[in-house]
Amino acid sequence: MLSNAVKHHHSGQGHLSIGVQELKKEYEFSVTDDGPGIAPEYHEKIFQIFQTLRDRNTAESTGIGLSIVRKIIEEHKGSIRVQSVPGQGATFVFTWPKTLAPVSQVITPATVLF
Repeated sequence: MLSNAVKHHHSGQGHLSIGVQELKKEYEFSVTDDGPGIAPEYHEKIFQIFQTLRDRNTAESTGIGLSIVRKIIEEHKGSIRVQSVPGQGATFVFTWPKTLAPVSQVITPATVLF
């Protein structure tokens, strides 16, 4: 998700925010960028294998990254979704079930400039 945010950004510089919150039965992670955004009609398509929103030669993309991410998350009983409006960036939110071992420290949100 991080490399996609950088690769598909519409300008030479961008902003990423990474966050996590502890819920009752799972952790919820978010990756937010200030890129071009994704139209609602493509919110499901981007998770399908070999699907890209731009020409593969232009984006240098195979279209398998997010499908692999979704498969891994779902195999561990988590979920993933995208929240986005064209021109307003995108937020990918995924959940990861808690394990038997407790998390010993709270992870604070991070910001990455590229």
